[in-house]
Amino acid sequence: MSIINPLLEVKEVTKHFGTATALHNVSLQVPKGSIFGLLGPNGAGKTTLLRIINQIAIPDAGSVYFDGNLLDTTHTSAIGYMPEERGLYKSMRVGEQLLYLAQLKGMSKKDATERIQYWFDKFDISDWWNKKIQELSKGMAQKIQFIVTVLHRPKLLIFDEPFSGFDPINAGIIKDEILQLRDEGATIVFSTHRMENVEELCDHIALMYRSQKILDGTVSEIKKTYRSHTFEVGLQTTNQEHLMSVLQEQYTTKPAYFKTIDDQLKLQITVAPETASNALLTLLNTQSTVLHFKEMIPSVHDIFIQKIKENE
Repeated sequence: MSIINPLLEVKEVTKHFGTATALHNVSLQVPKGSIFGLLGPNGAGKTTLLRIINQIAIPDAGSVYFDGNLLDTTHTSAIGYMPEERGLYKSMRVGEQLLYLAQLKGMSKKDATERIQYWFDKFDISDWWNKKIQELSKGMAQKIQFIVTVLHRPKLLIFDEPFSGFDPINAGIIKDEILQLRDEGATIVFSTHRMENVEELCDHIALMYRSQKILDGTVSEIKKTYRSHTFEVGLQTTNQEHLMSVLQEQYTTKPAYFKTIDDQLKLQITVAPETASNALLTLLNTQSTVLHFKEMIPSVHDIFIQKIKENE
């Protein structure tokens, strides 16, 4: 995948820790204004890559570019990073901690105070200002960590397992905020092994496995590549034996299992890639009443599992 003028570009990055290889020759491009999912099982190298982008770790080989320039310390204020291992001071009060961290990112006290109040109002947590982090639940502390990450309005937001510790309601709130930040112009990278978040949020993805990138592209392009041309159908017919005979002459069929409110003949039917699905639908309509007809588009989870198996 080649992106014109990406906000972030990783070129052939390698990183070792002693004899262990954390990253091997990894390259990727993150388009401006996108949500980019960095996927892979635990230990794949995702967090190491994010730490290199945040200049917490230094690559042994390769380079990282931010908005066309070699990444350096001048870009720190343009990046917000929420690590999987959260980094708040537990005995410090929430308000003064947010002020302190915002000023480290270059914000004035006045601007930081206004932005903190904006987020406190948005999350309905104005009474948390004088609470200590150690007095908060894990989910409450996660909200504060999220505010720390986005407070200074960085161009690039990086979230490492951002929904860890959130209940479904608060996870939904954070998802909505991430989408809004993208719509306001931020570029977002998030690392996860939870595929349902990828389906909902990501424009582009890269799959990491055993320290290497093994797949990347837009979600739609990848799904098209891995489509199986299989359709899930539910039918009513007065002559099931004849219908099955006609279908099996032209297509690959097998029983399907999905919930319906009517008694039906339920099948998965696979057509040849060069065959139009309209021909199948026309045939079914001449031989039966079609109650359900749906292409079985592979999920990101299915593709993830397939690629892992291919690389075992």
